[in-house]
Formats: sequence, structure tokens, C-alpha cells
Amino acid sequence: MSVTTAEAAARESAKPQDAPAYFECRDVHAYYGESYIVQGVSFEVKENEIVALLGRNGAGKTSTLRTIARASEPHVTSGEIWLDGQAIHTRKAHEAARTGIQLVPEDRRIIPGVTVEENLILAQVSEPKGWSLERIYEAFPRLAERRRQEASTMSGGEQQMLAVARALARDLKLLLLDEPYEGLAPQIVREIERIMMEVKKLGITTIIVEQNAIAALELADSAIILDMGQVAFRGSAKDVLDNPQLRQEYLAI
Repeated sequence: MSVTTAEAAARESAKPQDAPAYFECRDVHAYYGESYIVQGVSFEVKENEIVALLGRNGAGKTSTLRTIARASEPHVTSGEIWLDGQAIHTRKAHEAARTGIQLVPEDRRIIPGVTVEENLILAQVSEPKGWSLERIYEAFPRLAERRRQEASTMSGGEQQMLAVARALARDLKLLLLDEPYEGLAPQIVREIERIMMEVKKLGITTIIVEQNAIAALELADSAIILDMGQVAFRGSAKDVLDNPQLRQEYLAI
């Protein structure tokens, strides 16, 4: 059956790429004191996407995550941050968290001196719209086994699982992971990757900063490379994996 020019135009105008991005940074600038760290960063992320945010040390990766989460530092001087139609750049950190942005920092921020389950309950108290304990334990059976154990005595991999679970215990739309593989054995890295794929199946969007760039790229749908606080590359993760010259120039791998 033939398609008229008008019908073709209508189909073109209805394509998903014409819709607003699920998450977007628009020309964001941020400082640590006098240091200009995030220099006009702009990028978009689709809903339910895993994005690898990469770059050499000092490129501005962690600073960009903290800027998105509206942490007290770095200080944003201009630009816009949007999540699912909501302006994030006008909010403080606790207000951004209520929109569904959860940052899991490199140090994981596990509460010492209390059990795994108490860590989860405290996360739920601060933001009661998230997952139930039963749902968390179904997704993280190892945490169910450790529920009565003091959280700080668990292995690094188990603590990383707990950090992600604490984010899920809140209302989660955008998960920001800073160096989730740091210091973990390869088999634990694979377990964290499995969990991240489970999170993706739930429709949650993830931005991951990781020095193990190859591992992050193999997991991710798309990639953003930062260089000196600016976006040097945006594209598919496969494009980066297939381009050794690009990897060498910006990632030294």
C-alpha cells in the first residue's frame, strides 16, 4: 500500500526523538571555589538507558554527577538540568532526591554501627515512596541473608549492593553511580553488573562513572566522554568500543 507525502510527514513528526529528553543537562557550568570544573556540559539521556560517563582523572566526571544530584559542591553558576519534565537546577539536594535522583558515591555512604536491614529502613523513612523490604530482598538475595549483620562488616561488593538497594528504597528514577567497581574482585563486578541490568529492566535510568571504562562500555547503551570539564564525545557505547583511536586519545586505553 502506498504512503502519501502527508502521511510520511506525519509519521516523521511523530517519531520519539522529537519528544523532550527524559534527562537533560543544558550548558551547565559549576565551580569548586575558584576552580572552574564543569564547563558548559550539555547532554541528553533517554529513559531506561544506561550511560557510561567517562574521561581521564580530573576530567570532571564525579563533579558532573554531584552537579546533577545538586550536592552542595560544586556550585552551579548557570545552565539547566531537567528530569522527566521537572527542573532540577532550581532545587537543593534533598529536593532533587525527592524528584527521583539518587547518587551512590564512591564511598557508598553506608551507615556504620547498624544492620543491613536498619540501613534500608532508614532510607525508606527519608523517602517512603521506594521499594518495600520484601521487594529489595527478592532482587538482592545476598542482602536478605545478611539482613541482621552490621552493614560495615560486609565485603566491598556486598556494601555496593546495599548502596544500590538503599537508592531503590527511595523513589528512584535516575541512578547516579560513582566508581561502583572500585576495589571489587571480577566476580563481584559481574554481580554488580547483573544488578544494574535488573535495575534497567525496571525502567530506571542510570549514569555510571567508572575508571574501568571497558567494563562500563560493555554494560552501557551510550557513552559520554568528558575532557577538561567539557563534553568531547557523545554517542553509542559500541562506537567507543570500536574506535581505539578515540579511546586512546581521551581514555588512554
